[in-house]
Amino acid sequence: MAQPQATTQMRMEIAQQPEALRATIEALLPRAGDLAAVAAGTRQVLLIARGTSDNAAVYGTYLIQVRAGRLATLASPSVATVYRSRLDLSGVLAVGLSQSGRTEEIVDTLRWARDCGARTVGITNRGDSPLATAADVALITHAGAERAVPATKTFTTQLAALAVLGIGLGADADAGELRAVPEEIERLISTPMNLDPLVGELAAVAGVVVSGRGFAYSAALELALKLKEACYLHAMGLSYADLLHGPIAVVSGADPAQLPGSSRSGTPAIIVASDRGPMLDPSIALARRVTGSDARAYAIGGGAALAQACTWALPGPRLPEWLAPIGLIVPGQLLAEALARRLGINPDSPRGLTKVTQTI
Repeated sequence: MAQPQATTQMRMEIAQQPEALRATIEALLPRAGDLAAVAAGTRQVLLIARGTSDNAAVYGTYLIQVRAGRLATLASPSVATVYRSRLDLSGVLAVGLSQSGRTEEIVDTLRWARDCGARTVGITNRGDSPLATAADVALITHAGAERAVPATKTFTTQLAALAVLGIGLGADADAGELRAVPEEIERLISTPMNLDPLVGELAAVAGVVVSGRGFAYSAALELALKLKEACYLHAMGLSYADLLHGPIAVVSGADPAQLPGSSRSGTPAIIVASDRGPMLDPSIALARRVTGSDARAYAIGGGAALAQACTWALPGPRLPEWLAPIGLIVPGQLLAEALARRLGINPDSPRGLTKVTQTI
């Protein structure tokens, strides 16, 4: 495997997130009125995305349904691009997300939604992109150039843009709390984190389950994707509820049937949670179930209560639940970057991946 550089582009871009978030929030909050206007007369929200942007869209579905009182669902782009179905989307606000704004499948699906009667919003990091041009209202994030293939600052700024969208849709959400996010992310990044024990343990396993529920689910999905992209780890992102419906059997301690000579065994769980809200207690119960089955459970966030129930814990953000995913992913990003380097992988350029992925 290629040896990574001493300071990776991914690590530098993780550190750039506070400023990227600050610039994005200040630029987009004044657009809340535009969003309210374009959404006037709509009842439902359809979020169109793939990959990291799709994980951000999961956050959008929770925010819009829990705080704005509207039905929000994830789109299946192939309905538009492959099956070419015609739907009645009157009364729908379609939101396309793409960091580059150049993923043809997402652009084409947003145009299809408009042709089917939807109002449209585009969330992208490029104001000159086809997605921005295709949308009735474009929310341009201010992440700056992102050169590492695994998205970091473009993901968190998309979450910030979705928070502004929620505010524009009348969500029960405090814009002042959103403005406080960059400072908290800055504090979190500057907080010393002893990643070595966790990195050492994850370097010795072939797979891991990453679980979260509610607002934190998006961060769990994104961390699983980062571990797959940057570390080539078999990482499965699941909600707490889905994990208990069968896949919990995957979580295990050392496998007694491990092949002789293999250095990898067991499947631990990483549990991602806000330190407040109705999902904290179920997350603690999940951690106890995992450790009770002689498997390892690692916490990201969840405060002292979740940390006490787990084998190892990384600190999370001091943010309200509706904004916690913006901070919860940061320790995960740092973990994935450090694990990639431990495994001798350059996280900036994972094999088989490019910055813009085109699908149909």
